Amino acid sequence: MALHITDDPAADTLLTENPLALLIGMLLDQQVAMEQAFSGPLKIEQRTGALTAEHIASYDPEAFNAAFSETPAVHRFPGSMATRVQTLCSVLVSDWDGDAAALWTRGNPTGPEVLKRLKALPGFGDQKAKIFLALLGKQYGFTGEGWREAVGAYGDEGSYRSVADIVSPESLTLVREHKRAMKAAAKEAKS
Repeated sequence: MALHITDDPAADTLLTENPLALLIGMLLDQQVAMEQAFSGPLKIEQRTGALTAEHIASYDPEAFNAAFSETPAVHRFPGSMATRVQTLCSVLVSDWDGDAAALWTRGNPTGPEVLKRLKALPGFGDQKAKIFLALLGKQYGFTGEGWREAVGAYGDEGSYRSVADIVSPESLTLVREHKRAMKAAAKEAKS
């Protein structure tokens, strides 16, 4: 299994090999391009020296914010997102022994149980949790019973709704087209 989300081999390798990187990438995936969000964990690792929940949770908040703000910034809102990443890592340390993968591996959980665990994380609402669970199921080898049902349409085979469906530059284009169409439809519905 190898993820191909960012079009940057080093960032994609980190996402593939480090479950925390994938979780942080998902957290950062708002109000920026998906590639930028999922490239963020590599920038964090390069700027702070490590990408573990313990390292990030214990990092000096001002220094962590500065690392997020270096050009190019990790996110378009570096201050608030640096705080969110540190808060997420603190929860992982206190509740999951610093192991992001435990969210979907500890106790051999079902899809609905993993969805519940994800929604309990700071910064993970219903939609983000469903998309992340779909990513785990479609590309990361998660086979927990009921995961497709738990994520609804994000689990559909052959769909191009979210980052869970990006496996190539072509599929990235299809996901972008789907998102544009959804925004246009929502805008039209309001008028």
